[in-house]
Amino acid sequence: MSHPTDFTLTQAIQALHSGEISSRELTQAYLDRIELLEPDLNAFITLAAEGALAQADEADSKLIEFRKNGIENESPLLGIPIAIKDVLVVKGLRATAGSRILESFTPPYDATAVARLREAGVVILGKTNTDEFAMGSSTENSAYGVTHNPWDSSRVPGGSSGGSAAAVAARMAPVALGTDTGGSVRQPASFCGLTGLKPTYGRVSRYGLIAYGSSLDTVGVLGQNVADVALVYNSINGNDPRDATSTNQPRQEINLDGSATLQNVRLGIPEEYFGEGLQAEVESAVREAIRVFASMGAEIHPIQLPHTQYAVPVYYLIAPAEASANLARFDGLRYGPRIEGVDLRDTYRATRGHLFGHETKRRIMLGTYALSAGYQDAYYGKAQKVRALIQRDFESAFETVDLIAAPVAPTTAFEIGAHRGDPLAMYLEDVYTLPANLAGVPGIAFPVGFDSRGLPIGMQLLGEHFREQQLMNAVHNYQTVTDWHIKRPDL
Repeated sequence: MSHPTDFTLTQAIQALHSGEISSRELTQAYLDRIELLEPDLNAFITLAAEGALAQADEADSKLIEFRKNGIENESPLLGIPIAIKDVLVVKGLRATAGSRILESFTPPYDATAVARLREAGVVILGKTNTDEFAMGSSTENSAYGVTHNPWDSSRVPGGSSGGSAAAVAARMAPVALGTDTGGSVRQPASFCGLTGLKPTYGRVSRYGLIAYGSSLDTVGVLGQNVADVALVYNSINGNDPRDATSTNQPRQEINLDGSATLQNVRLGIPEEYFGEGLQAEVESAVREAIRVFASMGAEIHPIQLPHTQYAVPVYYLIAPAEASANLARFDGLRYGPRIEGVDLRDTYRATRGHLFGHETKRRIMLGTYALSAGYQDAYYGKAQKVRALIQRDFESAFETVDLIAAPVAPTTAFEIGAHRGDPLAMYLEDVYTLPANLAGVPGIAFPVGFDSRGLPIGMQLLGEHFREQQLMNAVHNYQTVTDWHIKRPDL
């Protein structure tokens, strides 16, 4: 038998349901690996070993009963360990959002995505590291230390879901939940050699997500391959009356049975995503992957998304403005620690000044300025108008193509500290991922090669709203004829 942590999610499900391994044995194998690797990677903020083993025992009881009585198990995820990004609340586990201002907050309820996974019988291993309040592209902004990329510990794993990505890439968890506000699932997936899904905005409930940008935040999944990602997505998507932004679309069940081919699928290649600043090895790997899609029957069409150049400034007005409003609640009176001042104003100033990190304070100030009297129309209002133009770019493109293929990031994983002191350089890391969030369309990142340093290269496919099935079909076809997704770091 393979070592349990070598299993893909699909293989782990088969092993559990056949009785080849128990959920406790599988969970303990991941906990042992976390203990071995965690000091070097720092992928987790909070580990829930005792609770995880108790959940595993409960799952084993059900699995034994099902096998004994010949009952078909309707929940494929029963007994499967999973990691949760520490911006999604889990009842009884502290939720920090990577910030000191929430270091003692323990939520009394589960986020909807977490609750649905609990209903499916998963085992929660713990909460993964994140840039503070998901504000970052490298997981260097966490108050709980930097997460290291399993492929090269001197480099970042991407962000803000870097802890989730590092955990899955290092086989400390078979799958993990992340969030994608401006690329925070897709970019870490690219940097860590994983498959990462950003669903259509509103497809997965945001209830219980510690909000950054409310019109942009999306709960997503990171896994070793698209089949694994689809299994988790099937459990968490669907309407939620507790989330006003949740779509009314019925719950979607992705089926990757191989019947959907790439024959006559129109694949758009946006010229704006292949310009200055794109690492030559990244472009070469992405274009080779496009040739593979073409060899499988896809039709390749050059397209234009002319307002792409405005995505970075638009995002960095809208997202900080929403963050300014969302983070106003963290004042030391209701959540987390408090630094007492001489009066209420001084308490606010001391608590927020000392317990928010530099990047979070920078974005709060940017957002507050963009919303301030005399400037709101000039900045926030104009950004929303340009956002509408970016949305129309995608609507126009999808009149002539089915999917859009592009790089995920301009480069492979950069060195820790490379952009320290240069926030603009960090913001430009998101240039290819931000437009999908501004338009609300789904996207999926997946590995397509390695650079000369042995670092993973990812590409992304973007689709029309609610076309997750088509996106995952395309990646599934690609992963049946390539093996980039089965490569793993040598740890």
